[in-house]
Amino acid sequence: MRWIASLLILLSVAQTTGGDDAQAAKDATIVETLLRLKTVDVNSNQKLKDAVLRHLELHKGTPKYVDLVDGLNVRGVEEELLQLALAVPASTEGVHAGTLLLKRGQAELIAAKIDGDDEDAATKAISLLGYVGNQDAMEILKPLVIDTQRSRPLRTAAANALGRSRLGERYLLGVVEDGRLPTDLNFTVANALYASTDDSIRSKIAKHLTLPATAGSKPLPPVAELANRSGDAAHGRELFMTTATCIKCHKVRGEGKEVGPDLSEIGSKLSREAMFVSILDPSAGISHNYETYSALLDSGNIVAGLKVSETDDSITIRSAESIDKVISKVEIDEIVKSSVSLMPADLQKTMSEQDLIDVIEFISTLKK
Repeated sequence: MRWIASLLILLSVAQTTGGDDAQAAKDATIVETLLRLKTVDVNSNQKLKDAVLRHLELHKGTPKYVDLVDGLNVRGVEEELLQLALAVPASTEGVHAGTLLLKRGQAELIAAKIDGDDEDAATKAISLLGYVGNQDAMEILKPLVIDTQRSRPLRTAAANALGRSRLGERYLLGVVEDGRLPTDLNFTVANALYASTDDSIRSKIAKHLTLPATAGSKPLPPVAELANRSGDAAHGRELFMTTATCIKCHKVRGEGKEVGPDLSEIGSKLSREAMFVSILDPSAGISHNYETYSALLDSGNIVAGLKVSETDDSITIRSAESIDKVISKVEIDEIVKSSVSLMPADLQKTMSEQDLIDVIEFISTLKK
């Protein structure tokens, strides 16, 4: 039977002359035969590989693409696998593609994305490794958490990614116990480890880190637990406009000040978990164009805020009170971009736990 199957492949390799549909059908037959044989190396026969690549092109960006590449051991398509993985890192096909890359010794390909200039792609690559969650993925992620030369958002993403697996949780706990965790990741790591299903990890992390406390000095539960609770949107709106002071920096449908991002459609953009994090740890992921700058003046004064405009002669910085200050460049000794958000930390201390949930309930309703 084996020689008959091999003969079928050989007969199928010839280029058809019946048009694109006929060629596609021929390629599909070749691929199906190869999948059944499981003994033919498509990489060693260019005609076979060309047929397989044409067939793969029809399934690019789909779960079947990864299944075929894996099943037929097709080489030379690693960039395509990476693109698919980064497009949908939190998906079955994304994880399959990422796992396959690591299995093929392509860790450097993923690491290059993390080390590149595109921070969005780097964050997706880190997230992908967290979802893959195997030992190879952990080895890439581990150094990122304690590398203070990396940006805060990347280190935060790495800590969150490690927190998705038991291997990662144990590593994070060890970093905390050894005193090697950068303090700006305390919330991220505490949130990840307090949510662990391992009682011993939760017990051990409680000796070192606490989660943010509310007005009554009661520590909050992990974000995942908060996000599953429902609140009163009407009360949340009242708090948003008053006690929580959100309206002092954010606009909602024309109301408020334009210091931070406009939140009029935020419910369509962020998950509930991300909304809680943005309040409890505002510096974890500062939105593009909302980075804080500090201008050190020759007078010894420092002006901090958002850089809203710049000309050849001056820079305009907007303070947390939404006051724009135009500063002549001749007055500036140095201007530095800060890793700390202009949004105040510990806003939850002005509210109870339920108040905070109510505010998120209201914000979640702000959609297109």
